[in-house]
Amino acid sequence: MDGCHANAAAAAAGGGEGTQRTLNPYVTGNSVIAMKYKDGVIMACDTGASYGSTLRYKSVERIKAVGKHSLIGASGEFSDFQEILRYLDELTLSDHMWDDGNSLGPKEIHAYLTRVMYNRRNKFDPLWNSLVLGGVKKGPKGDEKYLGMVNMIGTHFEENHIATGFGNHMAVPILRGEWREDLTFEEAVKLIEKCLLVLLYRDRSSINKFQIAKITTEGSTIYPPYALKTNWGFAAFENPSQGAVGTW
Repeated sequence: MDGCHANAAAAAAGGGEGTQRTLNPYVTGNSVIAMKYKDGVIMACDTGASYGSTLRYKSVERIKAVGKHSLIGASGEFSDFQEILRYLDELTLSDHMWDDGNSLGPKEIHAYLTRVMYNRRNKFDPLWNSLVLGGVKKGPKGDEKYLGMVNMIGTHFEENHIATGFGNHMAVPILRGEWREDLTFEEAVKLIEKCLLVLLYRDRSSINKFQIAKITTEGSTIYPPYALKTNWGFAAFENPSQGAVGTW
């Protein structure tokens, strides 16, 4: 009996469908942008979610607070992000139940997420997300800002500014050129909005409805979604085929 028939027979005998794997993401969110600034960490993304190539959902929030000291943002499969949020709820509840006067900071939560993502990758059943984890917690050297990311196969790093998805190509060069450690919140918002606008112009799955969040020692704030002022009057937008070889 070949492998396919053996699996079918086993599934029939067990009354189920056998082991299932997510082979492709279905409902996905795009880029998340985050960076450190003078007082904490700022994070932003749009509120769209695509069903395949169709921009199906327009009010999906992909930035959430985790515990007292952290924010998480996610690109990729939205249902997998919901599963990760359930993991984090269990983690923060368990931490709270210890009642030892301490709480998990962003560095610990990021380390936890790297193990979760790598573990699922090793089971050939990955969570199809790129996660950005930022936060602020008091440490031996005062207020310590933290910003890291982890992708679906467990690759992770810490940086002063991070962008996932298409933003990794379009927004990171802008951040490298203009980011400073002493940015005020207003300057950080202006720089984030510049990156979001570039992505809106260039990424077909982006929508003009954005959400910004920040976290400082005073706690996290997730602001309501809003739209940016756009200008579609550029010559390249009005006549994109002009000067191109072989176009109609």
